[in-house]
Amino acid sequence: MIRLKTAQDIVLMREAGRILARVLQELSASVRAGLRTKDLDDQAETALTRAGARPAFKGYRGYPSALCVSINEEVVHGIPSNRRIREGDIVSLDLGAELEGCFADAATSVAVGRVIPRARQLLEVGKSALAAGIAKAQAGLHLGDISAAIQQEIERNGFSVVRDFVGHGIGRQLHEELQIPNYGESGTGVLLQEGMTLAIEPMANMGSFQVAIKNDGWTVVTQDKCPSVHFEHTILVTGHSPEILTEW
Repeated sequence: MIRLKTAQDIVLMREAGRILARVLQELSASVRAGLRTKDLDDQAETALTRAGARPAFKGYRGYPSALCVSINEEVVHGIPSNRRIREGDIVSLDLGAELEGCFADAATSVAVGRVIPRARQLLEVGKSALAAGIAKAQAGLHLGDISAAIQQEIERNGFSVVRDFVGHGIGRQLHEELQIPNYGESGTGVLLQEGMTLAIEPMANMGSFQVAIKNDGWTVVTQDKCPSVHFEHTILVTGHSPEILTEW
């Protein structure tokens, strides 16, 4: 069942999104060679807690950390550890916040120092694919319009779209209906309505779209070990342009 949000839900989600955006921006600025991924996780949890929010991922379905840190061929759900970030890495940060029972979810990918030109392009295409999908999150359009816009932007630049993991509805739960694939056909799927809140999150790979899950049961990697990027915003479908609740 798709739950349209009340005015109070939206107030709380806006505030959760504002907090989350600020923390994720701070984390992005902190990423550097030599830093442990666990240090980023500690920073994320401390910052969310100080702002009055709860780390939404910690304990969710048994996930052990506040933050997901995925590096290079890791697509999503990388568990923070003593692993140190290196020059030339692509680091994806995925974070969720809960505030008084309402959720926001966002992700970004950053380059550490100098990366190869194709990796730099992958980062830019991941950002533009997210923007393309958000632009289609309008009342009266269809879910497939979001999916198709993301797929077209990624594939026209010679990259591939992860198919095994998707965006989702969000609100009073971290994951709600709908599922939002990053590939599809325009004009198909659920009709979008004012009051829907969606976590749109393209995952783009430099090589094949095929992925696997590591032995830790969480970390998703590309099968061909090529780099991947992940970008995400929580958005509100309105009667006009979509509102990005996690924008910074």
